[in-house]
Amino acid sequence: MNIRSMTGYAQVKTNVDDELTLTLSLKSVNHRFLDLHLRLPVELDPVEMKVRRVLKERLHRGHIEVTLGLERSGGTAFSVNRELVGGYLRTFREVAEEFGVSAEPDLNAVLKLPGALNAAENGDAMAALEKQVTTALEECIERLNSMRDEEGCGAVFELRDRMTHLSSATHEVEQLRGRVLKAYHEKLYGRMQELLGSHVDHDRILQEAAMLAERSDIQEEVVRMKNHIQHFISLLDGGGEVGKKLDFLLQEMNREANTLMSKTTGVAGEALRITSLGLSMKSEIEKAREQVQNLE
Repeated sequence: MNIRSMTGYAQVKTNVDDELTLTLSLKSVNHRFLDLHLRLPVELDPVEMKVRRVLKERLHRGHIEVTLGLERSGGTAFSVNRELVGGYLRTFREVAEEFGVSAEPDLNAVLKLPGALNAAENGDAMAALEKQVTTALEECIERLNSMRDEEGCGAVFELRDRMTHLSSATHEVEQLRGRVLKAYHEKLYGRMQELLGSHVDHDRILQEAAMLAERSDIQEEVVRMKNHIQHFISLLDGGGEVGKKLDFLLQEMNREANTLMSKTTGVAGEALRITSLGLSMKSEIEKAREQVQNLE
């Protein structure tokens, strides 16, 4: 199953009959959940729930804007929504009388209100229109997902590249670990001898220095980082809806990189190289997060 981006756009335009053209567009951007925003003509209110149901079945994450437009030829007959228009006119005149304003409503403006005019559709025509909407929606979703698949493929390629760089940096840190641990041990030993003087048991100083140095060992962080990278790549291999899982793993990787640097602070030599590698890791992780946060 492909890994999809949450970014995409698709449009379908079709003729319902000789007098009616339907245009449907879907625009998708990243979002933590599935967030649907529909803009439909008032006469298609009855199909809104069906449209939402189809979208929820086919899409899983993203802010989705759905725009459906109907364009009618000049010969199409219209009916007046008398309740809506009458209510507006009554309210207009009541407010004018209350405030002593001499004015009459503009009928042209009133008839432009959403829902004021409805095309005269019989039952068969409405059923045919609903069917066309469903067909257009399915086609539009296919086009949208095709674009999202393509975007997702590019993101996965970059993420694999980021993991390669991150794995290389982790391997170098692992190679430096022994020398850094030795340098930290020697630094502690020298500092403790300086503070305690020459009349203290040297074996005891060595033992205490070794214990303190052990607490600054970065082996656990290196192992966890390698495991996180392997898990990340396995999720990419598996495909599907993995955006949230990948984002969580990158947060964990960032935590390990921070700990690597904090444990080697204050030690000269090879530890400075680990700090540099740690910063490089954090940069790769941040770039990966920019991609992951746009995946479904």
